[in-house]
Amino acid sequence: MSSLKKLAIRGALWTFIGYGSSQILRLGSNLILTRLLVPEVFGLMALVNTFIIGLNLFSDVGINPSIIQNRKGEEPEFYNTAWTLQVIRGFGIWIACIAIAYPVSIFYENPELKWLIPILGLNSIVSGFQSTSLPLLSKRVKVSISTSFELVVQLISLTIMVLLVWFYRSIWSLVIASIISQIVRTIISHKLIPEVKNRFTWDQESLKELFSFGKWIFISTAITFFAMQSDRLILGRLFPIEILGIYTIAFTFADIPIGVINRINGSVVFPVVSQLKDLSRQELRQKIIEKRKLILILGITLVVLLTCSGDLLVLNLYDERYKDAAWMLQILAVGIWPNLLAVTMRSVQLGIGKPMYGAYGYLLKFIYMVVMLPFVTNIMGIFGAILVIAFNDIPFYIAVQYGLWKEELLTIKQDFWATLFLIFLISIILFIRYYLGLNLTLPSN
Repeated sequence: MSSLKKLAIRGALWTFIGYGSSQILRLGSNLILTRLLVPEVFGLMALVNTFIIGLNLFSDVGINPSIIQNRKGEEPEFYNTAWTLQVIRGFGIWIACIAIAYPVSIFYENPELKWLIPILGLNSIVSGFQSTSLPLLSKRVKVSISTSFELVVQLISLTIMVLLVWFYRSIWSLVIASIISQIVRTIISHKLIPEVKNRFTWDQESLKELFSFGKWIFISTAITFFAMQSDRLILGRLFPIEILGIYTIAFTFADIPIGVINRINGSVVFPVVSQLKDLSRQELRQKIIEKRKLILILGITLVVLLTCSGDLLVLNLYDERYKDAAWMLQILAVGIWPNLLAVTMRSVQLGIGKPMYGAYGYLLKFIYMVVMLPFVTNIMGIFGAILVIAFNDIPFYIAVQYGLWKEELLTIKQDFWATLFLIFLISIILFIRYYLGLNLTLPSN
């Protein structure tokens, strides 16, 4: 237990360092790219990636989580069978990209989409051959190795992207850079654990266990696509594509706290809980509550910073074309709090082999978006749309809490006090800001 605790602490530290470094690299490249490319390019790429992400989610049977969660995850027959499924899935996704490209280009009235989606979809084939070393590193809580890998790949990828855009200022530079980066990532992934040599394997027992755990992952991720990507799908239809590009900049910043927590969840919480799942619920809940305090403090810090000063960050870093991202960021930053509370426990549910509650939550979130986003947008325009998107995680939070109640792992009391503390901090800092004459950024129209 002591050894596992040390691994968890070390893993969380590496995750935080790695994610922080990753965001610095991402911000640097983003600032360069936004000066070289127009907002429409970012909106178009966001739309293309939304559909490709959707196809990935619709075909997700939880291959990596299965390797991490299953006791046979370290056995070659199991992880090679999982790898074989992954390769087949990659080709299937690419074929689906070809199938949807033309109808999507007609729906969004943009001819470029019929070429962009299939070509960028080639990444699915390449990533299908990615080594199972990555989930095995997570299973062993070897966060330092996986974090170093991610940073090296990101640095190479961003360098390629910036160089191509510098010389060829079009959306195709981003597409080509993305494919090259995915090839580099796949090649390096096979060097991480030398003894892991992936080969085509078809073990019936392993398949049975993969699909047994993966069926709820499949349902959850399929619904997740609609829940998590409906903002881009609907905004891309209701507003000009440049608005989607500006929104993407705001969302990139607002998503930082969730990104940090998700990294910690995926690389530390999920694998650790998977090893502690045989404890009594009372004992497991106590351990989670104690350790979760630190994660919530980190989340509160990031949410407060983005809510109270995120607009100033955008206004000082980006040119006039992106100024509306400033007020969007402030609203989105507040709204991610219910999501942050939910995802800190969603990984616990995965760790104990109960992924169905997240599926219920994403379904509720999707229904909320489909009903509320067009309705409120019609009344209040883009401001109303951002308000709806900001608070779309409340249904998800309710479903996750229901699951925690059923599994005797309820955290609602801790969430209540954490939320009060967040509101108190935001109120104090905004009062100080107002007193200093720094008014909040308002929509331009």
